[in-house]
Amino acid sequence: MQSIMTHRAPSAIGPYSQAVIRNNTMFISGQLGIDPVSGAMPGGFIEQATLVFGNIKAILEAAGMGFPNVAKVTVFLKDMDDFSSLNEIYSRYFSLPYPAREAVQVARLPRDGLIEISVIAMK
Repeated sequence: MQSIMTHRAPSAIGPYSQAVIRNNTMFISGQLGIDPVSGAMPGGFIEQATLVFGNIKAILEAAGMGFPNVAKVTVFLKDMDDFSSLNEIYSRYFSLPYPAREAVQVARLPRDGLIEISVIAMK
């Protein structure tokens, strides 16, 4: 198993890797809307979601991949009322054929984030 790490995405805030690759499949750990430079998390959903996708992009690129390699997306939302905004931002990064996806509302996310996304990508 190979660990993937880039300084263009926030460091892990616990004992885990940003991503790992095994048998040409990459598993990206849940990404929050944290700015990789400042370590700050903006207060609004759109700002956090945009940072999440930027962080995922940086990790994908560190492994020589991109959004077309993503097969599965898991979205955790603090408030399902943000679902429409999620879809609008999501469509900027993914196109047909879309990856499989689920989105669930959760009680709380690390650092009181509003969104967290993990993905599985294939080379």
